Amino acid sequence: MRIKTLLLVALLSAAFGVQAQSTPAKKELAARIVKLQMPGIEGLARNLAEQPAAALLERAGQILQARVPPDRQEAVGKEIQADVKKYVDEAVPIVRDRAAKLAPTTVGAVLEEKFTEDELRQVISVMENPAWLKFQQLGPDMQKPLMEKLIADSRAQIEPKIKALEQSIAKRLGIQEGAGAGASSGAPATGSAVNPAGPFKGSKPPATK
Repeated sequence: MRIKTLLLVALLSAAFGVQAQSTPAKKELAARIVKLQMPGIEGLARNLAEQPAAALLERAGQILQARVPPDRQEAVGKEIQADVKKYVDEAVPIVRDRAAKLAPTTVGAVLEEKFTEDELRQVISVMENPAWLKFQQLGPDMQKPLMEKLIADSRAQIEPKIKALEQSIAKRLGIQEGAGAGASSGAPATGSAVNPAGPFKGSKPPATK
């Protein structure tokens, strides 16, 4: 069960006026749920820390194509990516650690307030169920074949659209075809410091982590 699901249930309980008084037993149960949910909390923190870098990277890609000479675009693009990686490596642990410290007094408090002891035990029984844990662990294994097939099946339709978008953006930026966004120049594609075609570019789809 994901943290968003838990919070949604809590909010719905509040909307219908369900209130439950906290007890020492509930504090212990809520803390147990927070601990079980910690990977999801850390993932939420990572996404939050990475969002500003992703936005800056997208904007940098646009400026890169417009203002940096074609023969310098690839080198500058790599430098920008290195800067972004440095930020992510430094920022993610900070936000992740803060999220872990704040979770008991935020998520835990919501659980204590909105759920009864019996309900908390039911939630734990689901989260600790071996079949559910196996299902959760198999998520990447289920996503990988889907992504590979999806990329292979849709590449022929999507790549021309990406190329058309790339050309449209380059035209709006006043970039000559092949001078800025063309693949032959070795420059990062328009709109990002990395290739916007992503897995659709190239002969084989990448393995999904």
